[in-house]
Amino acid sequence: MPETMKVIGLMSGTSLDGVDAAMIETDGEAIVRPGPGLTVPYDEATRDLLRAALATARGMTKEESVPQSIRDAERRLTEIHAEAVARLVAQAGRAELIGFHGQTILHRPEQGWTWQIGDGALLARLTGTDVVNDFRSADVAAGGQGAPLMPLYHAALAAGSALPGPLVVVNIGGVAQVTYMDGELVLAFDTGPGNAPIDDWMLRHTGQAVDRGGALARRGRVDPDALAAMLAHPWFDRDPPKSLDRLDFGMEAVANLAPADGAATLAAFTAAAIDRAAEHFPARPRTWIISGGGRHNDFLMDQLRLRLTGNVLKAEGARWDGDRLEAEGFAWLAARARRGLPLSLPTTTGVAAPMTGGVFHPAG
Repeated sequence: MPETMKVIGLMSGTSLDGVDAAMIETDGEAIVRPGPGLTVPYDEATRDLLRAALATARGMTKEESVPQSIRDAERRLTEIHAEAVARLVAQAGRAELIGFHGQTILHRPEQGWTWQIGDGALLARLTGTDVVNDFRSADVAAGGQGAPLMPLYHAALAAGSALPGPLVVVNIGGVAQVTYMDGELVLAFDTGPGNAPIDDWMLRHTGQAVDRGGALARRGRVDPDALAAMLAHPWFDRDPPKSLDRLDFGMEAVANLAPADGAATLAAFTAAAIDRAAEHFPARPRTWIISGGGRHNDFLMDQLRLRLTGNVLKAEGARWDGDRLEAEGFAWLAARARRGLPLSLPTTTGVAAPMTGGVFHPAG
């Protein structure tokens, strides 16, 4: 039987709020013993660097050389990730391996291109620990969507759960994804925008990075015409597998709304898009587990409970850490990558066959 190892997973999501770090002990298969975790928030200067990198990347072609502004953002990002590792090691002791997702600044799988900045070799030097990064490129090169990558970790966790199925895990980060599980079947895809449009709306209209607790949305009214216009997007009729870039959906439909009404309508849109995902499931889910930052938006959670059939609970209701789930997942995927095990399946990313991935960077 393979030995377990202590692995630190690092995740910087499309919400651009900070680095989540989590340590687990795992064999990369059924054994998962979650350990401590922490978050290192980005300061505004770092967020500005990352937003600028997103904007620059969106106007680039695959053949262009990487501009210095993106190189600067990558180095800063890597240094903050090293800081997160140092803090977690001081709390929990050293790990044998790091899973480093990096920051997605562009995702165009239809062009065979997904771009996560983050210097794996530099992180290995800064931390003195072996690193696995670049988890998505091999899947995309083999014809897959490269996303989502959490489904197999969700399945490993759900295998020990007594919650009734079919069971769906919903991660609401900048983009929202679902993992549908029923027996041996694992089906996954992006559902649509998650927190990103809400966060961008808040920054534009209030100067705040997030709608904390959904407080602004609670004071607003969902605009049915704007909601219907956004739900008419052809994305929702496409069969999975499918994945999104953070900026694939615009906000033209809500552009003329008052700040509170826009926040409410965008939150309702995220919830309605998740509800539409059920059209692609083989059977009606009995349990929905909500993870990611979106579960902290109470208005959004109310919208989900209003629209979804079945029991809707936060990750903590399944005894999972909803803030660290993706960081844990990339630790688990790093362990799998070192063993050459699949990170994705035809039913999760559309790749032709189960696919491993990741690039290894030794510490020494």
